Amino acid sequence: MRINKAWSSHLPILIKLLSITDGDVLEMGIGFYSTPFLHWACFEKRKLVSYENNPKYMGYFKSFISDQHNIVFVEDWDNADIERPWDIVFIDHAPSLRRKEEVRRLANWAKYIVVHDTQPNAENKYRYNEIYPLFKYRYNYTKTANHTCILSNFIDVTQFDI
Repeated sequence: MRINKAWSSHLPILIKLLSITDGDVLEMGIGFYSTPFLHWACFEKRKLVSYENNPKYMGYFKSFISDQHNIVFVEDWDNADIERPWDIVFIDHAPSLRRKEEVRRLANWAKYIVVHDTQPNAENKYRYNEIYPLFKYRYNYTKTANHTCILSNFIDVTQFDI
């Protein structure tokens, strides 16, 4: 198992958004940084749903399953039942090119879509430029090597402050 502190660079964005919202949260891709944080930040306050397609990750995180935190295994991301209102969606799943597909599916369902790994040198891997035009508003968090952006069609995030 590989762990790298750079992979937690989305946490400042999630911390801020969780402090200004109170609705349901969707996590696309379980992770060693996002899942424990989101679990405890949402604990007894709001619904958290995490989707994952890697059975090993499911095994590591099954102890987080609770009445407030659903963890759902999917073999095919097309079958993930995600089209419903969300306050926050966190996009960080595999395979890499699949991320833009879920962003596309959620463009008009989520107040805030947090997309990890948006740095320019990763564009060939993720092709996020294909989905940016679907959104009215975008904020780029670039204070870390692994960038994170917030996308929204509902809330102006262009002047977001972390």
